Amino acid sequence: MKFKLPLLAACAIGPVAALHAADKPNIVYILCDDLGYGDVKCLGGDRSKILTPNMDRIASQGMIFTEAHSSSAVCTPSRYSILTGRYNWRSKLQKGVFGGYSEPLIAENRLTVAALLKQNGYDTGCIGKWHLGMTIPKNDLQERIPDGPTSRGFDYYFGISASLDMPPYVFIENDHFTEAPTAKKAFNRPGPAAPSFEAVDVLPTLAKKGVEYVGQHAKTGKPFFLYLPLNSPHTPIVPTKDWQGKSGLGKYGDFVMETDWAIGQLMEALDKAGIADNTLVIVTSDNGCSPAANVDDLEKQGHFPSELRRGYKSMIWDGGHRIPFIARWPGKVKTGSRSDQIVCLDDLMATCADILGVKLPDNAGEDSFSLLPALLGIDTAPLREAILHHSIFGNFGIRQGQWKLDLCTGSGGWRNVQVTKAPGQLYDMSKDIGERSDEYAQHPEIVNKLMKLLQKYIADGRSTPGTKQKNDVAIDIYKKNGSKVDESEN
Repeated sequence: MKFKLPLLAACAIGPVAALHAADKPNIVYILCDDLGYGDVKCLGGDRSKILTPNMDRIASQGMIFTEAHSSSAVCTPSRYSILTGRYNWRSKLQKGVFGGYSEPLIAENRLTVAALLKQNGYDTGCIGKWHLGMTIPKNDLQERIPDGPTSRGFDYYFGISASLDMPPYVFIENDHFTEAPTAKKAFNRPGPAAPSFEAVDVLPTLAKKGVEYVGQHAKTGKPFFLYLPLNSPHTPIVPTKDWQGKSGLGKYGDFVMETDWAIGQLMEALDKAGIADNTLVIVTSDNGCSPAANVDDLEKQGHFPSELRRGYKSMIWDGGHRIPFIARWPGKVKTGSRSDQIVCLDDLMATCADILGVKLPDNAGEDSFSLLPALLGIDTAPLREAILHHSIFGNFGIRQGQWKLDLCTGSGGWRNVQVTKAPGQLYDMSKDIGERSDEYAQHPEIVNKLMKLLQKYIADGRSTPGTKQKNDVAIDIYKKNGSKVDESEN
């Protein structure tokens, strides 16, 4: 059954109406998996020891966002926010992540970025790791797979249902397996697998499919949106033979370099097709670097995946959710530019609507703010009032200006140690970006102010202006510290 989406009102809402008369840009959104801010050489500087020439080149030709954050410190919830423009904790998923056989998280009637663009004349493709749930048949392996990307606004899909360490280990094209998962394999978690499926082949295959997609759609003259959620450098950390030993930092460094290569393949395809000048490319990550990358050993070798921030994937501290975010759009985004705006992965929805000159319905993109003013270099004020953070265990954080309030006694994630007996932690990020000097007790007025704003965002069902909306479930602001979701550091 096809789902019905709210139609958009045609109305110029952005600050640059001239853009709306121009040809609609292609949009390529490359999402790395567990790539830390400091894993990109041009972002980490002297504290980064991995070579990433392709991402560095994109940054030199476009804009670096120095304060970009995922809505959550783990995979599934961040992907929900990217495609819906809505904070993940407004959904039924209050903590943890989905598995390969999980039911769909995005409701059938919720507008996605892909559906928004499709309504406005775009071809839409998703190639890579979905991890948002789909109804996978358990008996007839040739049966159709409903509720996947092609039922959520995408015309085409090729990829895997969840993380590369979650079964089933098999490629899916549109709504069918490409091969029946009749074997059993274990890339961390054992489960059904296609006989020919090998983890080491996944990244090169996704890069190849992405290149093919660009080449095919460049010939049509129709604008396209390519969402490319890569499987790397998430576990299993499996660089191909060509990349093994290249970084000098072990398998993780090698896998990051291969990830950078895959991104370079897409950029080369855009150049070869002659459409690079009319394509907005965004390269980012779903959360911070995972401890599974053996971060302690990397740091001993002088490489710091979280740059100067504290924590890693899963945690409420910035290392869990501050991410690389690089944008290139020739002729629109100034080369070699930087933005210090505090932005979120949620912001893709409103940015696309602004580029197209359409107004989102009240029940869509409730937490999405347009990045277009920043991209064009015409922003004169903060794009958002505040940003909310979320850890794997469902702990909240809120950042407004220089102040960040973390509502837990420790990291809120893996490697959780108690750092305070108070209900939360308060940090002045203007002087303490490492979140080491807790000022919770010294500034009760700031704690109260931030708590009231967080409560308002929850009660309103949105953080953007508009009619109040309902959250999918009741929201518990204070989660029990130390609650268990998944002990494996993936």
